[in-house]
Amino acid sequence: MSQEIAVVGSPEFTTGFRLAGVRRFENVPDDEKESELDDAVTTALDDEAVGIVVMHDDDLDHLSRNVRQNVETSVEPVVVTIGSGTGGGGLRDQIKRAIGIDLMEEDEDSDSE
Repeated sequence: MSQEIAVVGSPEFTTGFRLAGVRRFENVPDDEKESELDDAVTTALDDEAVGIVVMHDDDLDHLSRNVRQNVETSVEPVVVTIGSGTGGGGLRDQIKRAIGIDLMEEDEDSDSE
């Protein structure tokens, strides 16, 4: 069974993903994030058809402690945050958490040969 990508965030954030063909999204206007973002993220996490949830990195600050913990520990679906605060190390950690191994780990033995 193939799973879908869901995008959660402001309409400005989700528009590009929708134009690229993502069909599952939760729009939460910036002025409603404090009250609505938890429910939108929980809806995406609970949807069995969703395998990846995409959010803006800054939106994590608007989540309650419990929902943020669910986001940070979720394996299926995996939650990928992108945006201003996400560097290569953040993506590396997200990939490692999702599949259980570090794909970007450098082979230390190859340096000594």
